[in-house]
Amino acid sequence: MSNQAPQAKQILIGLLLIALGGVVGYKARGNERIPGLSPILDKTGLTSVQNTAQPDQYKNVDFRQFWEVWQILEQNYLEPDKVKANEMVNGAISGMTSSLGDPYTMFLPPDDQKRSEEDLSGSFFGVGIQLGYVDSILAVETPLKGSPAEKAGLKAKDYIIHVKDEKTDSDTQGWSLAEAVDKIRGPRGSQVTLTIIRRSEKPEPFTATLTRDEIVVPSAELSYVDLANGQKAAVITISRFGERTEAEMNTSIQSILSQNPKVYGIILDMRNNPGGFLDGAVDVSGEFIKDGVIVTQQGRESSKDYKAQGNARLADYPIDVIVNGGSASAAEIVAGALRDRRGAKLIGEKTFGKGTVQDALRLPNGAGLHVTIAKWILPKGDWIQTTGIPVNVEVKDDEATPEDEVMLKAQEELIKQ
Repeated sequence: MSNQAPQAKQILIGLLLIALGGVVGYKARGNERIPGLSPILDKTGLTSVQNTAQPDQYKNVDFRQFWEVWQILEQNYLEPDKVKANEMVNGAISGMTSSLGDPYTMFLPPDDQKRSEEDLSGSFFGVGIQLGYVDSILAVETPLKGSPAEKAGLKAKDYIIHVKDEKTDSDTQGWSLAEAVDKIRGPRGSQVTLTIIRRSEKPEPFTATLTRDEIVVPSAELSYVDLANGQKAAVITISRFGERTEAEMNTSIQSILSQNPKVYGIILDMRNNPGGFLDGAVDVSGEFIKDGVIVTQQGRESSKDYKAQGNARLADYPIDVIVNGGSASAAEIVAGALRDRRGAKLIGEKTFGKGTVQDALRLPNGAGLHVTIAKWILPKGDWIQTTGIPVNVEVKDDEATPEDEVMLKAQEELIKQ
């Protein structure tokens, strides 16, 4: 193997929100090494690692207690069938990362790593439901357009009370979102039966048997709205910064530029966008900002400015940005850059507050390791970790009404420019 450290991958973990899977992000960066690990780019573009010799600074670490505990568990635990070596190793690594007290430095077992990669690619096999909770019950947030769930007639806020397929036959009470994702996803062509309760005066459970298929989740979507001034605005909704975002943004921009008459302005909606590729955030920002710093990355020993390098095709349009408490990481970079460099109004609710950068490594068994290696700073010097970015105009959507009050407010504010 070459002694040169090839290009590693860098991630901005958002909230690890689950929309049928956890969402994370990464980007290419310079040649750096983590002591004791030798990164190797594999064919997927993620970084893999191989074991190297134990570094000298750790030769005095005493692992005898670790093995003593291991043997005690193997020999004495009441239910020996639960003492599984691989799971114990995964648990030990998870404990090691969690000891740092950083929720973004984490170990992902192989199944979680696979789901993370699928979510960034924007494609996986499932039924096409964005999951959430309504009244603390697992529920449909949104059936994705054209998905098996939509074709079966599932609707937002439908309760999912039971899941049955070849591996599962269980009520969903007490399930985490991650567990629900694992149970409802499955191989293409396989079937899963969901027991649904639809909220009504006399709700009666019914079942829907869905055939899993490939689900393609767009990360950037375009629509148009009519403004009170008689003109039209373009609404770009970015749900994550993943592998499809660049191409989808380019398609949206081409449509906007082709409008005749010209659109009055743009509303960038990044509500519940948990983050993704740092490069994606910089590229999107560069379509609205002509030059200068978008974000600064501050590591242990050095800093790097990421500057606008895009075509700035939308730099001359008035713009409002919609965010909320689910807008994190890369979404906060874009929102903060547009606020600082374009004077864009942020409308909605204060953002989440995720201001660090992680390296994403793939371990030999398919597991993943995310390691915080830097923090990022907005153009005017703000580090928003835990504090988030405050909005200029605070407004919440009223779920009891059919209108989107936040979007209506953004339209109202846009024509003031």
